[in-house]
Amino acid sequence: MLMTKRAFPALLLAPLAACATTTPPAVTGAAPNANPPAGMQYLYGSGEGAAISVQAWNALLTYAAVTVKARPANSVVLAEGASLAAPSFVPCGDKPFAAVFDVDETVMLNTGFEYHDAKTGKGYNPADWDAWEKTGEGAVGPVPGADRGVAALRALGVTVIFNTNRSAANADATVRAIRAAGLGEAVHGQTLYLSGDDAMGSRKDGRRATIAAKYCVIAMGGDQLGDFSDLFNLNKAAPGPRRAMTMQAPVAGLWGNGWFVLPNPVYGSGLVGGYDDVFPMDKRWELPANGTGK
Repeated sequence: MLMTKRAFPALLLAPLAACATTTPPAVTGAAPNANPPAGMQYLYGSGEGAAISVQAWNALLTYAAVTVKARPANSVVLAEGASLAAPSFVPCGDKPFAAVFDVDETVMLNTGFEYHDAKTGKGYNPADWDAWEKTGEGAVGPVPGADRGVAALRALGVTVIFNTNRSAANADATVRAIRAAGLGEAVHGQTLYLSGDDAMGSRKDGRRATIAAKYCVIAMGGDQLGDFSDLFNLNKAAPGPRRAMTMQAPVAGLWGNGWFVLPNPVYGSGLVGGYDDVFPMDKRWELPANGTGK
């Protein structure tokens, strides 16, 4: 079973066009710093982080408006038995439209929890996260652009469905948090799906299949690759090969065209890899011995 989203210490978003298929957040376990970690500064405090999120939502809405008018033959949910190399998709038929989103750091910012995380330096703790799910509704907010985007999708006749790895045991509290973030109402089992709703744990493909059986899913958004398909997380691929999966045809054509990734430099499946994973041998540079290069 996949680790929780928080345990896997993101990705960047495609023209908004995205918890790794997991549960929420985390830093390391170091002592607290005088200032928040750089990823938190960027995501929760910077104008740049806000602009990227709004850009993504704007792109998603443009895509959705065109797609609703076109009435696509297929949804953007991979069909059972599909692969990333040879994807096939669940047919739409005459099913009503829907858009499916992860919650944490995709439509809702867990600002209060991340403050706690930064100040304590504890890193991810399941008990703390469970307490946050139950009581944190007063310290959340919308991802920039998400509140307007969700409302606009509904105005287009697109049902907004949340598919998150928050616990089914805390469903009522998550409904309250979504409402408090300005994202409207969610109904567990109808427009809200949670970890524990089926036997697949943090994997989301089962929940996606349930949703796609009832709806023509025209868009999916998340901050982790597992918010689009569990296939990205199979076999525990190293960062390099996993990165390559996102850029291979035909998957590469889906980013911004049905699959929309939100930025999350704070936690998740994108925050892995040592020097050999991140910096290829043929792309390394060191200061010349004379210090000038002349």
